[in-house]
Amino acid sequence: MTYIEIGDWPVMQAAAQSIRTAVFVQEQGIAPDDEWDTDDATALHAVLFDSHGMPLGNARLLQPSNNIAKIGRMAVLREMRGQGYGARLLQALLLEARRRGNKEVHLHAQRTAEGFYVAQGFSAFGEPFDEVGIAHVAMRMGLV
Repeated sequence: MTYIEIGDWPVMQAAAQSIRTAVFVQEQGIAPDDEWDTDDATALHAVLFDSHGMPLGNARLLQPSNNIAKIGRMAVLREMRGQGYGARLLQALLLEARRRGNKEVHLHAQRTAEGFYVAQGFSAFGEPFDEVGIAHVAMRMGLV
């Protein structure tokens, strides 16, 4: 059994940092200075836990403009991938964006995860780009 908790940074920081450190810093080699930013303080964070309270995945929801939300820092521990946890985290934050009245959600997908987001209803726009040394593409989904 797993469950998702959603909260602000002071509440979710320890759990989110453990996932992001394991996936982005250790697995993908992103510099810690590039991983941690001031957006964490204003974001809504979703963390998926196992039945023992161990974090397995996380994502965050930002509000860059009135009608547009942005999902980012989505990660699931390597050994836990392929079990639908990423989709559950994404759906939890899409629900929060709808509750806020957002009309659209944007994200920057690593090119290796583009198919996952397409399967969830997102579409790519613009040209691929490099972000922290990893190929990305901008994606969006309408919520209306």
